[in-house]
Amino acid sequence: MRLKSPVGAIVCLFLLSCSALAQPTKLIVGYSAVSADQAPAWIAKESGIFKKNGLDIQLIYFTGGTTAVQALISGEVPISQVAGPSVVNSGLAGSDIAIFAGGATSLDYWLMSRPEIKRPEQLKGGSVAISAFGTASDFVARYALEKIGLTPGKDVALVQVGGVPDRMGALLAGRIEAAVLVPPSMFIAQMKGMNVLADVAKLGLPFQYTGVATSRRFIKEQPDTVRRYARSQVEAVHIIHTDKETSLKIMTKYFGGRIERDILEKSWELLTAGMLTKKQYPGLEGLKFILTSLAEKNPKARAAKPEDFADMRFIKELDQSGFIDNLYKR
Repeated sequence: MRLKSPVGAIVCLFLLSCSALAQPTKLIVGYSAVSADQAPAWIAKESGIFKKNGLDIQLIYFTGGTTAVQALISGEVPISQVAGPSVVNSGLAGSDIAIFAGGATSLDYWLMSRPEIKRPEQLKGGSVAISAFGTASDFVARYALEKIGLTPGKDVALVQVGGVPDRMGALLAGRIEAAVLVPPSMFIAQMKGMNVLADVAKLGLPFQYTGVATSRRFIKEQPDTVRRYARSQVEAVHIIHTDKETSLKIMTKYFGGRIERDILEKSWELLTAGMLTKKQYPGLEGLKFILTSLAEKNPKARAAKPEDFADMRFIKELDQSGFIDNLYKR
């Protein structure tokens, strides 16, 4: 049915919400890092937003985007938070995975080194920890190293270590010379004497970072479920922007409860300063940048378009109905 007016769209969304409350839909949803950019799923669950929108969500942690995408492809996990490079690489390999909510559409990574390594040239011959090849951490590490004049694979080795806690642990223990880290881990590492060799967020990189993805098959089979999730995502982002204390409380739980408040606040400030856009459209410019970078080695990337890896309809519906604007007016 085609909606003929914004009012019709609002009525449709309201009826959908009422129907959802009567029959909660159980879903397993993945997230691929213990970092601030994963907060929308945590907040949607802990604040009751998922439940309000008729979703009974079980969150599963994957140590890296590659594993999360594999779970999406297999169908074991229908929806997951995952970074753009993993979605693009899987799509170029033949999957039907698409991002339907943008999540974080800019980066918050730092390339950090041991205390004795203060300049890029001192990193030559050393190793940099990433989660796994083909993930956002892999992409970011290569980009950051090139920006500071080092060639990945030649001047510096990239080592698959695992998730953010694993990478920080390896750096602090001296098992590797550098690592790419995200908040709050990067702030903790800085307090412990690690050096910042590159602040990737300041390098002017348009990037589709941690978004919400599913398969086009799941969209076709259960569009209302995806629609309700998109609405939950937008409402969770609204809480992050407007309710600092609730956001910090929930983030503390998922960080393990041992993070100092000033570090949590720095992480929250990065999210609200531009990482999480209020309208949550997938970042087409960021996907274009990823494709351009991959095109040097992958001919399929040259022929691909950003729209091949994103589905804009669900956020567009919420935007055109006035739902998002009304959230922030309240």
